[in-house]
Amino acid sequence: MRLETLETVAPAGLRILSFPAMGTTISVLAPEQDAEAARDATRWLIAEWEALLSRFRSDSELSRLNARAGEWVAVGPLLFTVTATALEAARATNGVFDPTLLRQLVSLGYDRTFHALPPIAPPVSEAIQPGGGWRRIKLDHDERRVFLPAGVALDFGGIAKGMAVDAALDRLRELGVACGCVNAGGDLATFGAPPDGDGWPIGVEGACATRMITLRRGALATSGIANRQWRQGAFVRRHILDPRTGMPAETGLWSVTVAAPHCAQAEAAAKAAFILGPREGARFLNERKLAGLFAHEDGSWQTAGDWPAIEYEHEQDGAV
Repeated sequence: MRLETLETVAPAGLRILSFPAMGTTISVLAPEQDAEAARDATRWLIAEWEALLSRFRSDSELSRLNARAGEWVAVGPLLFTVTATALEAARATNGVFDPTLLRQLVSLGYDRTFHALPPIAPPVSEAIQPGGGWRRIKLDHDERRVFLPAGVALDFGGIAKGMAVDAALDRLRELGVACGCVNAGGDLATFGAPPDGDGWPIGVEGACATRMITLRRGALATSGIANRQWRQGAFVRRHILDPRTGMPAETGLWSVTVAAPHCAQAEAAAKAAFILGPREGARFLNERKLAGLFAHEDGSWQTAGDWPAIEYEHEQDGAV
């Protein structure tokens, strides 16, 4: 079985259905008889998560929490869980993954949905500060409350997307779906085995070529610069910020893809490895026994850990 891009080609006996959400395309791969039910269940789950956690919706629970920085706020179970998970990821990466860079992103021009950004964003209105505000956030587990210090705002970004993918897989298992994959714009997770039992062929896009791998189980997530670029004056801005400076990360990397048991784990690790760069990022993954594939801007490749075997490479566009 060979799958050129997960979004467009389904193995025999399986079907892919897609829908837009979370600023990307969500693709659900499932057995043909379950495909529509799997797509609908995933769409309802993703819609619930987006309504509660989007920073672009003024009425979302996340936006209301950010607006009340400086006081304790009682929140719902989903927002509390995602906040706790994001803070755990920040601690696990020594702050390289930082969910409190919203003010920096807004100052750099990413102040609305990406598709609504103007051709050239207004210039920076204030000095860009380093991150680290996550260290001062407090959680009250007994009362399910969150305290954001004044001036600190949360933006979960990819980790919420990864958690939503993991939650969607749980939902599909509950429905009795035997196998499949949920792919949220390159953050994906699989369950069960495809009909031929050979694993899930996935294309990982680099700067000049696509590498094909066979994912036996678990999840993949990618952080990179292929998308989410905009102009601010004479500068090209990118959405992956280095919390040590508050500015877009400059590492010479096109992307980092990480394999892990769960999508949220893979996403946080991929972002941290991208920000750390080729040498420190590979060391970061090796120390945590995670597998990674680094795509460099010059078209070269680099692996870390026990990266899955490469099946072949070709010169066509592809996506995780």
